[in-house]
Amino acid sequence: MIGAGTGALAAAARLAVAGHRVTVYERTETYGGALRRVERDGFAFDTGPGLLHLPAVYRDLFVKTGKRPLEDVVELVQVDPSSRHVFADGTRVSLPNASRAGVVAALDEALGAGAGQRWGDFLVRAREAWDRTRRPLLEEPLWPDWQVLAGREPYPAVPHKRLLRTRRAGTLAEIGAWELRDERLAALLASHALAYGLDPRTAPASAAVLPYLEHAFGTWYVRGGLRELARAVYERCLERRVEFVFGAEVTRIVTRDGRAAGVELAGGPGSGDGTVAEADHVVAGVPPARLRALTDRPLDAEGDVRADPEAAVPGRFTLLLALRGGREAGAAHRTVVHAPDPDAEADFLASPGGDAPSSPTVTVLRPDDPALRPDDTHESATATAVVPAGADWTDEQTVRRWTELVLEAAGTAVPGLRERLLWHEAHTPLHTAQETGTAHGEVPAPALAAGGGRFLRPSNSTRLPGLHRVGGWAHPGGGLPHAGMSGALVAGLIVEGPDFRGSQ
Repeated sequence: MIGAGTGALAAAARLAVAGHRVTVYERTETYGGALRRVERDGFAFDTGPGLLHLPAVYRDLFVKTGKRPLEDVVELVQVDPSSRHVFADGTRVSLPNASRAGVVAALDEALGAGAGQRWGDFLVRAREAWDRTRRPLLEEPLWPDWQVLAGREPYPAVPHKRLLRTRRAGTLAEIGAWELRDERLAALLASHALAYGLDPRTAPASAAVLPYLEHAFGTWYVRGGLRELARAVYERCLERRVEFVFGAEVTRIVTRDGRAAGVELAGGPGSGDGTVAEADHVVAGVPPARLRALTDRPLDAEGDVRADPEAAVPGRFTLLLALRGGREAGAAHRTVVHAPDPDAEADFLASPGGDAPSSPTVTVLRPDDPALRPDDTHESATATAVVPAGADWTDEQTVRRWTELVLEAAGTAVPGLRERLLWHEAHTPLHTAQETGTAHGEVPAPALAAGGGRFLRPSNSTRLPGLHRVGGWAHPGGGLPHAGMSGALVAGLIVEGPDFRGSQ
């Protein structure tokens, strides 16, 4: 197995339980992919995902791979409110966790009568899109006739009369404008796409499943930080006798008789220069460009092109904030500070050559977790903005510019932020690139139906027998739940063969 990201770990544990001898080769010195932690002066910070949605994916992993369930090895905490939102006009609203009635009431109170009902009605339609796409997009290997998923829009848009024509929303932005009919509700909807660097104006209406997933299955935090989830999955792999070789760079996928037969390693701990490790199957948890570099043959059939592997994908800029003073009463775990001009932000993410937005959308996480702070007279927090691909993060001026933008927005969520700031540290896409092997620290989005297939990811199996893809750059795309599902799909394809169609 190439790489020790979360999807690869999930596949490794399942394969080991099925009787396979599994060895994981990881080029860095640790596991977890983007699930990393920074510790300094008694403070600790998650530098990747900070919240978990759809924890059932990892509950299933632990049930299928051992006797101890997930809750025995990590402490899962429901986050309530699920999120607090600060809109450009100064309006604030806190949304309860996994409560449609509570969300409707909160939005009506904050945004005016009728706003909550429009959002509630939207969630009902989003549920229909989720029901239509959940199995083919998340629980089954990608269909050979994936074009069916590419062309069919599963979101049941409401008819809208415009310029003497009746139209239906085909993008997330059109849902906001035609069905939600409130700039703040539209911003709330758009923020779920922007979190993955997706442009709401081009993201298909099927992206409605992103807020629905969070609403229906809740928002969860892992006590001690999400890095603890990576630790738990890694330790489950060790219990199942998965072998790990860290600091091991794979330079080539070895082929024999027309199929993958192992990997060639560069020099590193546990391996000599040019050492070949033979295998019956090779599972690659690496970005597409990296995988192409490891093999000298095409991995997909002609015309089997979905998401453009060369397309620029945005990354994330995160400020790690060490604060003096305890967390105030009533502080929200997560606050989203919305940009005053979402279109300008989307334009910038798509075409990074222009000026940065005056104020980007920023997500502030303030976990009430003693494990992340020196004592109760201090607080550990993070503030994250999505940033365009290709920026020069070795340039100190770029880092300073984004530091100031993110601090300014975060001050809206954290009272007295600048006065409380002991120190801050930037975690840029350059750090993400070093941790995950992506070219520019890109963060993949979950797979989505419709949109001509541009929002699907390559299938877990490839044209090269014995070679499989796993993780956020493969079906069913990015995000912690999707990575865990990817691991389950790969394990199923290897154990049961190419006719595997997912768990029933």
